[in-house]
Amino acid sequence: MGSRPFCHDAPVTTTSYALLGLLALQPWATYELAQQVRRGLAWFWPGAERKVYDEPKRLVAEGYATAREELSGRRKRTVYEITPEGRAALRAWLAEPSVAPSLEDEAMVRVLFADGGDLASLRATLAAMEEGARGRLAQLAAIEGGAQPFPERGHIGALAMRLRQEQERTTLAWAAWARAEVDGWRATDDPGPARP
Repeated sequence: MGSRPFCHDAPVTTTSYALLGLLALQPWATYELAQQVRRGLAWFWPGAERKVYDEPKRLVAEGYATAREELSGRRKRTVYEITPEGRAALRAWLAEPSVAPSLEDEAMVRVLFADGGDLASLRATLAAMEEGARGRLAQLAAIEGGAQPFPERGHIGALAMRLRQEQERTTLAWAAWARAEVDGWRATDDPGPARP
């Protein structure tokens, strides 16, 4: 689910559909698409940012988008716009069940193998996780409190941002608990006597 073959031998991926979703809002130049991905989509689908410069060309090749060149000052830029076929593909994809979420979290991999290192390294990892969660919460608050480019979609953004905020709050609570646990350990491979 979530991907079907392009007729050009490359699959239509979740990133493809995510960019179609952005193009369904309005036409965008590639740079503007990248800004929109960083502003919202990257919170849930970070891989889209890496592909934002190549993927629109593939959407055009499939007939899901069109591209036109226009001048922006003295520079040329390509503006992409969704086609009726692209809207139909997006609508069909939205009706499919989602695949299970996946999470890549290098810090948690470090926690998982912390017994190969020392307490100082583990504490530094936990502190960085806590600091990162605080920073992301601040970014989310700024997005939430800032000017909304599509106020008519505020209710949709609120659903998505609430989940991210709760995830970051959970990380903060977990990091505080983990620090308290680790503070009682003798070493990463010796938690000391069992506590009640």
